[in-house]
Amino acid sequence: MTSFPDYDRYDGIGLVKLIKDGDISSIELCEEAISRAEKLNPKLNAIITTMYDFAREEAKHPMKDAKFSGVPFLLKDVHHALKGFTMSSGSALLRNYVPEYDAEIVNRFKRAGLIILGKTNTPEFKLTAVTEPEAFGPTRNPWNLDYSCGGSSGGSASSVAAGIVPMASATDEGGSIRIPASYCGLFGLKPSRGRNPVGPDFDEEWDGMSHSHVVTRSVRDSAAMLDAISGFEYGAPYSIFNNERPFIEEVSMEPGNLKIAFHMRPAYGRKVHPECKKAVEHTCTLLENLGHIVEDATPDYQEEDAALNWFIIIIGNAAALVDRLIQAYGISMVRSNLELPNIAMYSIGTQLKALDFVKAKRRWRHFGRVMDQMLYKYDMLLTPTLGEPPVLVGSQQPGNKDRFSMKLISSFVGKLILSSKKQTYAILEEFLQNPMKDQMPFTIIANITGQPAMSVPLYWSKDGLPCGVQFICRYGCEAKLLRLAGQLEKAQPWFGKKPSILSEMKTDSSL
Repeated sequence: MTSFPDYDRYDGIGLVKLIKDGDISSIELCEEAISRAEKLNPKLNAIITTMYDFAREEAKHPMKDAKFSGVPFLLKDVHHALKGFTMSSGSALLRNYVPEYDAEIVNRFKRAGLIILGKTNTPEFKLTAVTEPEAFGPTRNPWNLDYSCGGSSGGSASSVAAGIVPMASATDEGGSIRIPASYCGLFGLKPSRGRNPVGPDFDEEWDGMSHSHVVTRSVRDSAAMLDAISGFEYGAPYSIFNNERPFIEEVSMEPGNLKIAFHMRPAYGRKVHPECKKAVEHTCTLLENLGHIVEDATPDYQEEDAALNWFIIIIGNAAALVDRLIQAYGISMVRSNLELPNIAMYSIGTQLKALDFVKAKRRWRHFGRVMDQMLYKYDMLLTPTLGEPPVLVGSQQPGNKDRFSMKLISSFVGKLILSSKKQTYAILEEFLQNPMKDQMPFTIIANITGQPAMSVPLYWSKDGLPCGVQFICRYGCEAKLLRLAGQLEKAQPWFGKKPSILSEMKTDSSL
């Protein structure tokens, strides 16, 4: 029987207040989170590395004045390195890799007083929009276990949605905070480029398209965490101006009457799913009732163009990563342990030219100018977070035909095929087709431009699955997003919604 049945009624800030008021101790919260993890994780497969003894020791001596002192927390098992504990990056090759340092963002998580319980599941090298790594198996959606939790921060989102922890770390390269937030009914903010740290490696985290933050159930937790971990980092390739006041204060401030553009245009030959259209239409009505002006307007770029030039940079970075692993482990170890799609990406990436990379980055600058011009005219852009509701577990895995093509690309014959630039680009387009047709590339533009974006859980489908909506704002304007998010959360609260797994488990006397 749980010792604190109301645990999931509180966000992180609420739990801190309980500790300060003496209503519960940090170690009691830690034990509650561990108990829930042990009960729920066998069904979810969200946590792949447990650190319960470490957490218990930390919880005995919490940092008293820290912003999130004593609050249970989980780390995504990629990039967010914690000294002395494995970091697999979702790969069988790195299952036993133990970092000798803390990532800077993890240092800041620790200084915020968080109690780290374990590491969460992620696709290999965070390269897909669903969390189904071969090394650890799929993570499931707490709202319906037959469905994916999204990716690449899927293990974190599943854990938070299931009430194991109030928040967990996440990264976002093309939507990897916002996608699982949408799948799991959470608030997911991708900060502006340079807002949060990327060190100590300073490898630009995929040419500045990757951003780290958290997934949360409440807006104020996300804002308070931004206050705790953002700020200048020595040696980092990007920096940004500070907000004029703490982000937590923005949440309770009125956003004023905003002018918001929205669009749901087709891409890759697919229209937006009716449920995701309803999510945007519902949000437009809610915004208008709150006094905002909402207009149908589309930015002057094509999703297919943006996705291709985003993917070229992804491919180049993935190839460089695999090349580094080959230097460390040898080609045979890498080929026998990495997933086939990533071996194929390496093969393509090694055939792309420096010219391709530079031309893609120049297109990025064009997209940045287009979005900046639009967001001078409008305060924000509203889209579906995704073009489809959550997908079934396993539905995004490559079929036999795709796997044959990937093996061919990764062979000696593949080198001959890829020697033709026309063939290389045709293969790039084919690689993009399946995920983009199902998910649609609404999220990636903010990674290209570095602009802040958030997924807000304002709609659930007729099947009871969350369908988030995305807001994108001008570079550095997280405050504006948080003010609107605070207003939306107050107007249509989502915190009290509980996924099916939590309801089922509460009928069990053991929880």
